[in-house]
Amino acid sequence: MRALVQRVTEASVTVDGEVIGRTGPGLMILVCAMQGDSTANADRLAAKIAKLRIFQDPAGLMNLSLRDTGGTALVISQFTLAADLSSGNRPGFSSAAPPKEGNLLYTYFVKALRGHGVACDTGQFGASMQVSLINDGPVTIWLEV
Repeated sequence: MRALVQRVTEASVTVDGEVIGRTGPGLMILVCAMQGDSTANADRLAAKIAKLRIFQDPAGLMNLSLRDTGGTALVISQFTLAADLSSGNRPGFSSAAPPKEGNLLYTYFVKALRGHGVACDTGQFGASMQVSLINDGPVTIWLEV
């Protein structure tokens, strides 16, 4: 699985003009299930993100995790993280998991992240979504497991 994790002061996702998910200080996580991924990949990714030390401690150092700060997450499925541009300028997405499998792994990932004590809001799998965020830092981390 792949994820793009952004430390945010706030983020929200809108579908059909209605805000369906949001977070205050915490993380905005774009996640993509890839061909061949399993629940084991989702578990590893959730554990890594829950423990990711990218929040400042009192000394101003990035030593705290989302769990340490009590922050929340907004998790959005984004198959375009599977983009392959190796043979031109039009991205191919054939390395992404098929939609049914991708949805199952996305849902499982959110459940696994919640199992690590992280409160999560979500987007809507397969929907056209508008995402707003204020990146804090900016801090943006690419993860692949």
